[in-house]
Order: sequence, then structure tokens, then C-alpha cells
Amino acid sequence: MTIYVGIGGWTYEAWRGPFYPDGLTQKRELEYASSKVTSIEINGTYYGAQKPSSFQKWHAETPDDFVFAIKGTRYATNRKNLAESKESVERFLNSGISELKDKLGPINWQFMATKKFDPEDFENFFKLLPPEVDGVKLRHAVEVRHPTFQCEEFVDLARRYGVAVITGADSDFPVIADLTADFAYVRIMGTREDEPRGYSEQALDEWAYRARTLAEGQIPNDLAHYGKVQKPTPRDVYLYVISGYKTLNPAAAMGLIERL
Repeated sequence: MTIYVGIGGWTYEAWRGPFYPDGLTQKRELEYASSKVTSIEINGTYYGAQKPSSFQKWHAETPDDFVFAIKGTRYATNRKNLAESKESVERFLNSGISELKDKLGPINWQFMATKKFDPEDFENFFKLLPPEVDGVKLRHAVEVRHPTFQCEEFVDLARRYGVAVITGADSDFPVIADLTADFAYVRIMGTREDEPRGYSEQALDEWAYRARTLAEGQIPNDLAHYGKVQKPTPRDVYLYVISGYKTLNPAAAMGLIERL
């Protein structure tokens, strides 16, 4: 089991100074960021297709044990009828993401907060998610943000298809910490300007403890879950510091890595 800790993206002007050293050229920001955190969630793939050459470049610029999570295209998830997402899913999966090779981590299929749980609708979507592309293993995760997903039926459905339910925490979105795949995916969104590292030292301790607990295959007792608790099985954990006071997200991620 491996616990990866990172941030969302790497091109952010407010990080130049607080995170990126003065004088560092923009083209070397990924190289620098990947030396300080162990994973990055790529957000640009949600909004539009990237070139295969970009994935090749990102693979080449990062350490051997570095991993990227990527957001699935919004053209697949922002639909009333998810069964109609087939073409968008296939186009995205064949856009060159396999060029990340062994550095391809989970895919975050993010849904809008207005999208409600409909069992048939989501099963149709899960059926569109293949286990691999071009010989590269795929790990699928869904980020759902409507209270209707806080139920055992949704957890059971995700578990049946081996799709991870992303735990979005420290925000106004529902928390679902059930383990439904062979990995866990967490996005924490509570960094604050008045904390030097975005989170208090105690909060960082608590999130490090939760990450270790998830890696052991157990659900932290202070996170909400809705399905049956299964026998603990060790698994990889991907944890990203997202949103909140974004300027301090790298500091929070590095604080977690120190503890882990």
C-alpha cells in the first residue's frame, strides 16, 4: 500500500513566491512541484482534451515513483442521461492518457452538485468504464456531491463495479468514506489563510491518521459511511489538498507528507 499526497494542478500564479522559488521558470514548475509532493490531480482534462504529447511530457518531467490523478471529461458527467456518455468516455480514454503509463493513477469522474442518485442511471455509467486502455490499468472514481448518494444502495453499486467513491471533506459537500475499490481517493478542501500551513498542526495530524487508517483498509471512525463495513484489506490512498485557501495547499500537502 502507498499513500500519495498532492495538490490540484501546478500552474497557479499565487504559488509563485509562497511555493515556487523566485526565478523559477514556468516550464520547470511541474518538475519542482513533483519533487515536493508525490501526486498531482490534473484538472485541465475536465474542461478539454489534452494532446498525447502533453501526457508524454508530464511523464518525462516527474520522478519515477510519481503518480497523476486525472479528471474525466465534463462532457461525460454533465448529462441528464449517463447512458449517452459512451462516446465522450471513449474519446477521453483514447485521448492519450495512456502515455502517462505507470504514472497514471485514478480517474476522477466528477459530477455537479445538482446531479442526484438514480441507480439505473449510474449503473449505466459504470458499465462504460473499462478496466484498461492500451494495456494500461485504469482506476475509476466518482465524486458525487448530492445528499441522495448518502445511502447503502449507492455504496453497494459502486462496490459491485469496483469504482471508488471519492471522500470530499472539510467542505459543504456530503462526506462518503465507504471503501468500494482497491484504493481510496480523498479530496480535502479546508485550508485557511490564518494557518501557516493551511491547516492547523492538529488537523494535519488527524488527516495523516485518517490516511493511514484508510491504507489499512479501515474507515476512520469520524468519517461518515453508509454501506456494510468489510474485512480490512490494505490499499493505496490518493489524498489531494484542493480548494479552500489555495495559496497554502502545497504547504498543507507537504505537512501531511512529513507526517506520513
